[in-house]
Amino acid sequence: MTKLDFKKTDRAFYTGKQGRWDRLTLPPMTYVSIQGQGSPESPAYANAVGALYPAAYGIKFAAKARDADFVVPPLQGLWWADDPNDFVAGNRDNWQWRMMIRLPDDVTEDEIAKGRAKALDKAGEIAEHLVFDSYEEGDCLQTLHIGPYSEEAPVLAELHDKIMPDLGLTFGKPHHEIYLSDPRRVAPEKLKTILRQPVVPRD
Repeated sequence: MTKLDFKKTDRAFYTGKQGRWDRLTLPPMTYVSIQGQGSPESPAYANAVGALYPAAYGIKFAAKARDADFVVPPLQGLWWADDPNDFVAGNRDNWQWRMMIRLPDDVTEDEIAKGRAKALDKAGEIAEHLVFDSYEEGDCLQTLHIGPYSEEAPVLAELHDKIMPDLGLTFGKPHHEIYLSDPRRVAPEKLKTILRQPVVPRD
């Protein structure tokens, strides 16, 4: 039995070249997600992410029983703030996020129920806030960032201040990151992160 691996079937969505922004169109995709606010170092963030993985693996093993196994893909995150200056100023407690793990589009209600039950067992009541739905970004610009998360700012500043204006584009949906490396096992200078910005034409 062949496992579905999004990084192979949808390779363009999980790759990029450092120093270059590629334009691509993202279709609707199915996710298990959880939303919150605060610093990535906060207990709230850690607890939320801790609920996602049991849910994803619970669904994976349920799907495997019907010969529909899949590789659990990398963690992803949408980031925004009511005041965009909170990112520039480093007011991390005001950051809002939606952390996500992609799922196959054909997951069944029974498999979702089993994933939710697994998350509740492992992570407790925070798992009650898990959402299973589709998310579509459409037109996007995407690049690969190599290095600490704290060094993303100059890369994003070039995108916001030069690349997007030159293309006649502005912000669509929230900033999107895909974490290709495990920060617990990879040195900060070697971390690989996909940076993605949904865009729309400027008026």
